[in-house]
Amino acid sequence: MKTQKLTILEKVGFGSGDMAVNVVISSMMLIITFFYTDIFGLKPQDVGLLLLLVRFVDAFTDPLMGVITDKVSTRWGRYRPYFLFFAVPFGISVFLTFSTPDVDYGTKLVWAYSTYIFMTVMTTAVTIPYISLIGVLTNDPKDRLSANGYRLFFAKIAAFLVTIIVPMLAARWGEGQEALGYQFAMGLMALMATLLFLFCFFTTTERVRHEINPKPFIAQLKILTKNDQWQVLVGVCVLGTIGYVVRGSVAAYYAKYYLGGGSTMLSMFLATGVIGALLAMIASTWITKRYCKIKLFRYSQIAVGLLSVLLFLLVGPNDVVLAFVLYFLVSFVVDLHAPVFWSAISESVDYGHHRTGERVSGLAFGGISFAQKAGMGLAGFIVGTLLTFFGYVPDQPQSEFALLGIALMLSVIPGVFHALMGFLMFKYKITDSYFKTMKADGLPGEEVIIPTLKSEQPAKQTP
Repeated sequence: MKTQKLTILEKVGFGSGDMAVNVVISSMMLIITFFYTDIFGLKPQDVGLLLLLVRFVDAFTDPLMGVITDKVSTRWGRYRPYFLFFAVPFGISVFLTFSTPDVDYGTKLVWAYSTYIFMTVMTTAVTIPYISLIGVLTNDPKDRLSANGYRLFFAKIAAFLVTIIVPMLAARWGEGQEALGYQFAMGLMALMATLLFLFCFFTTTERVRHEINPKPFIAQLKILTKNDQWQVLVGVCVLGTIGYVVRGSVAAYYAKYYLGGGSTMLSMFLATGVIGALLAMIASTWITKRYCKIKLFRYSQIAVGLLSVLLFLLVGPNDVVLAFVLYFLVSFVVDLHAPVFWSAISESVDYGHHRTGERVSGLAFGGISFAQKAGMGLAGFIVGTLLTFFGYVPDQPQSEFALLGIALMLSVIPGVFHALMGFLMFKYKITDSYFKTMKADGLPGEEVIIPTLKSEQPAKQTP
């Protein structure tokens, strides 16, 4: 089978797409809950319900977008055109979500639901094609893993910007009006995301073509349910996302209330977690060249569970340095699995194709995207419910019971989800050697297109 190595520029271009996506993903994982309670002015229980209910929209839009990408192909390819046409609406949706109108509480709630749904739909329109793109850039598993390393590195850059630059810009630009500051700061992030999607479109090439299953949605779903390895990844995605989002959502509260810091400490604490995740991307790429990527996935997540318990037991309200050190370690270890997970999705699609003789790609990626968003919704509901249960009051000194809850939500509670995630991965069997054996048998309907000149690519991609 022919193959072609990706260039550095194409890997950077591919990574830029995830940087754009993570302007939204990082904001939903790390600051949206804090923004809605302490800046926008919503009650914690209303925030939890909002973050959960909007996920029902994804139950329809994610699979639908997956089916659309399977059925529609253009001269630019099957997935890349969506970056071109939805980049601007995506940016606008982010700007509106972080805009706070000066209206009564009920109208604010309507605005929050409307803009959050709009952002969710626009995110789906670009995210499903994006996470599917790696499967058509190259058929080489090592190259896919390398490209995902670039992708996740750039994703963490976006997370860094959202967590440290946005709060600082919001404080400076808002001049005491934090709501206006967040609108301007996230507006800048939205503009950056728009430009990054356009850069991704112009620097990547779809060179692997697959025979897409023309069957209806229900028939494709039945085929997908036979893919046991994809099902494992769905479960892993939900568990891991809940753990990640619960911890990330509470980090701002932890820095502000548990450690007693101001806006500077809040930014630095969030940035510490992002820096740990950034270094994890580099370390993961190095480790997986020498060690089984699936074992790394399993044991890193179990280790997160243990480190989370230590974080809870050893760190008190005055132990600022130790809190930073352990939070960094947790953030580093937890993201060692990330490049492995996103390359594993493509391999699970190939596995299902090999096993059944029928390829279900768009719906498979759409299902994973929905699993991630479902995890976000459940995590948001958990955080909102627990903040209410522990008696959290926005922008006020917290009771000892509330501080206990915040500490648990940063450590033990998400740690349990990550440990379960690691144990579930013992059911995943597509190692590098397994994948090579499977590819040696061949996948029906696969064709690799290797363009020679850039000007020739559109014609060669036309089905």
